[in-house]
Amino acid sequence: MKQAVSYAKYSRFRSLLKSKDIRTCITQQYSSESTKNEPPQDDIGENMCDEKYPGHRPTNLFQKVLLTAGSAGMSLFDPSRGDMIATLGDVTAESALRYMKTKMEQDPVGKQILREKPEINTRTVSIDYLGNLPSNTFGKEYWRFLSRHGFSPDARLPVHYVDDPDLVYIMLRYRQCHDLFHTILGMKPNMLGECVVKWVESLQTGLPMCTAGALFGPLRLGPKHREKYMTSYLPWAIRNGQNSKMLMCVYYEKQWERDLQELREELNIEPPPEIPYPDLD
Repeated sequence: MKQAVSYAKYSRFRSLLKSKDIRTCITQQYSSESTKNEPPQDDIGENMCDEKYPGHRPTNLFQKVLLTAGSAGMSLFDPSRGDMIATLGDVTAESALRYMKTKMEQDPVGKQILREKPEINTRTVSIDYLGNLPSNTFGKEYWRFLSRHGFSPDARLPVHYVDDPDLVYIMLRYRQCHDLFHTILGMKPNMLGECVVKWVESLQTGLPMCTAGALFGPLRLGPKHREKYMTSYLPWAIRNGQNSKMLMCVYYEKQWERDLQELREELNIEPPPEIPYPDLD
């Protein structure tokens, strides 16, 4: 016979699902259970670690599994949950970040980026300056992307769950460059555009979060976008993910005044299947 689930356990589970921040609930859930039956110190000593950089949230293997499952489920259920996507990216990224670090170290521009560690936010980038650039420039197209959708470079969340301090900046750089990837590829931030960008990111970085988005994101496409995706956007994404220069090795801050089409040609990126903002200047 199946064992009945107590009302207390059911209520607790519902509270967890309804939480605005599942990361906090998972941590609290684990902590409360741990205090009831504290394991020997030797069992947890290897898993737990001290904070290694400002904002670091140390986790052991059990907590990483919980965070991965919870954030993945919430990301699929509600793709607008940027905090869940960021958490999923952090806890699953280590091997991919090591690969990205190696590729960047092998590229002169990538090596310069790792050495100088530039950041993209409103303290380092003037939005007014971008808006006043000529219409054909990369910087003006980035301004269009931000303006049309009400985005800000400051919206990208910090890194919390990457344990290796040497890899933290690479994750932050990827996160801050995501909107620039949309811009250089000519993709809107709708589900169709996100699927395309995730394919390019997955092929170039190997990040599990990107691979999951590329594989499962198309399930949320409507009939019209699904047809476009299968006939033109998916083949385009695979070609550009495989053939273009690694997008993590582009010093975007030095490209604002470049002609957008010339920059795409230099990076071996094909023109997008559709012009994303033909009516916005």
